[in-house]
Amino acid sequence: MSVKFVAIGRRDKKFSRLLLEISDCPEKIYCIGNLKLLKEPNAVSVVGSRRATNYGLTQSENLSYDLAKSGLVIVSGLAIGIDGQAHRGALRAKGKTIAVLGTSIDKIYPHTHLGLAREIIKNNGLIISEFGPDDPFFIQNFLLRNRIIAGLSRATVVVEAAQKSGALVTANLALNYNRDVFALPADITRFNSVGTNNLIKQGAFLATQAKDVLDVLGLEEGKLKLVELTKEEKSIFEIINCDKSSFDDLVKKTKIKASQLNSCLLQLEIKGMIKSAGSGEYEKV
Repeated sequence: MSVKFVAIGRRDKKFSRLLLEISDCPEKIYCIGNLKLLKEPNAVSVVGSRRATNYGLTQSENLSYDLAKSGLVIVSGLAIGIDGQAHRGALRAKGKTIAVLGTSIDKIYPHTHLGLAREIIKNNGLIISEFGPDDPFFIQNFLLRNRIIAGLSRATVVVEAAQKSGALVTANLALNYNRDVFALPADITRFNSVGTNNLIKQGAFLATQAKDVLDVLGLEEGKLKLVELTKEEKSIFEIINCDKSSFDDLVKKTKIKASQLNSCLLQLEIKGMIKSAGSGEYEKV
């Protein structure tokens, strides 16, 4: 691709705030396209297997379409399979998407996705890489790329992944960065379902539709209304999001002092996240 790129260092005002939060943030990144997307606080990565099933491809595109329709920026790795469909879903929704390369900025890989890369740029998206045109390629570059995908995103959604998968590396990195992780459930007999189903067993949020992701992030479907939550409010909401909870249950599970818990519950009600269910219990709105 003969498009001009720019290099942006960590001290540049254009650099991603979310990416700066990770412990192994790159010194600089090379970019082609809409640099404003680096400052977008509502970005979600959608990742998964290169050897995807038809189910996985369909779910990746549809989920990314719905999330992009609600205003989120879709981040993925431009790979064959789940990643490519995530970008296509965002484009179909006329939304924004960021492709993170594991190759140098001037070498689109796979070559079969050169047309997709052009579509991303044409539709005001962004392509980035940690690697400049003179940097050598090593296979581990793809693993390094995964930390940027996770770092740019408020949450990571794994659509389909085998037991050992680069998508699971991205999910684990997201957890290390204190970001939310989601997984789509799938057929337990399929090789490509083992990784995602194990993520759910280990506590990842289950995602069957875009609303599942939006709810956890405190966003409204269709109009992207961001609700800022404190660390304590988020931990309380995550418990109530799974099931109705009593005040005593929340004290035990969150280990937050009763007086502070009262204040947090009031704030969550004011923010429209929860409501009283009667009998001293609270539930998600």
